[in-house]
Amino acid sequence: MSGPSQNTSPPEVTISDELMAPVTPTIELCYQTFGDPGADPLLLVMGLGGPMTWWDTDLCIQLAKAGFYVIRYDNRDTGRSTRSPGRVRRAHLVRAFLGAPTRAPYSIADLAGDAFGLLDHLGIESAHVAGVSMGGMIAQTMALESPERVRSLASVMSTTGRRSVGRQHPSLIPTLIASRGPERESYIQGSIAVWKIIGSPRYPQTEEKLRSRAGDTFDRGVSRAGVLRQMMAVLTQPDRTRALAGLTVPTLVMHGLDDKMVHVSGGRTTAAAIPGARITLISGWGHDMPAALFPTYTNAIRSNANRVS
Repeated sequence: MSGPSQNTSPPEVTISDELMAPVTPTIELCYQTFGDPGADPLLLVMGLGGPMTWWDTDLCIQLAKAGFYVIRYDNRDTGRSTRSPGRVRRAHLVRAFLGAPTRAPYSIADLAGDAFGLLDHLGIESAHVAGVSMGGMIAQTMALESPERVRSLASVMSTTGRRSVGRQHPSLIPTLIASRGPERESYIQGSIAVWKIIGSPRYPQTEEKLRSRAGDTFDRGVSRAGVLRQMMAVLTQPDRTRALAGLTVPTLVMHGLDDKMVHVSGGRTTAAAIPGARITLISGWGHDMPAALFPTYTNAIRSNANRVS
C-alpha cells in the first residue's frame, strides 16, 4: 500500500510514501522512511495505541538531518498495520494488573520480533533503536534478544517491567477507563481529555494541536480491541531488570519528571540496571513529545549513537 507523500521538508530530506512490509506470515506493518538509506538506520518504536505519526514528521526530519535514515512504523493493532486476533475481556485485564497468571494474545517479545521483521524486509542487519513508553519496552527487548542487531538503544519514558516502578498515577484511572462511543468526535474528545492530564505542564500543547492529532489518528485507523491486546502485552511483560545488567550497547534513558503515565522511577530503574547508561531527566516534561523538546531528543539520540565503537 502506498499513500501520498507528506513532504513538507527542505529538499535535502527525502520522505518515502507509506509502504507495507510483511514481517510474519500473518502480520504486515505500515512504515515510512526519512533521509538517505546510506545513513545510520534509526528505528522509531511508538507506544501503546500510538501510530507511527505520533513520531512527529518535524522530529523525523530533524533526526534525518542529524545523519540518520529514519524508519517509523505502525505496530500491529495500530494505524494501518495488521489487526491481530484474540479478544481481551475486562477480567483478563484485572487478573494481569494484579499479577495473576494470564494469557495474552501476544507478548512484548512478539512485538520486538515484528520490528526485526521490518528491518529484515528493509535489508538492514542492525540499527539504532529508540522507543517511547511501550516502544521502550519493545526496544529493550530487542537489545536483549539480539544485541548484535541493536547498535544503540534509547529508552524514552519507559520502564523495565518491574511492577514496583513506573506505575501510573492513580488520578489517571477514571479517565483511562471511561467508556467512549465509536464516533470520531467521541474519540477526539476522549483523546484531548487524556493528553491534557498526561501532557507536559511546562510545554503545553494547544487544544487545536491535540484535536488535529486525535483526528488524524482516528482517520488512520483505531482499534479499541487492539489497544486492549497491546495493554495485555504490557501487563504480562517480564521483569527485565536482571537481564538488562548484561547489556553492553550504548544506552540512553530519557524521562520527564512530571510523567503521570509512567512514573520517573521506571526510567531511573532502567538506567541503573544497564551498565554505562546515560540518563536525561527533564523537569516539566510529561508523557508526550512536545515540539519544544525535539532538538533535545535529536541531540541526545545522536550523541548516544556516536558512542558506538
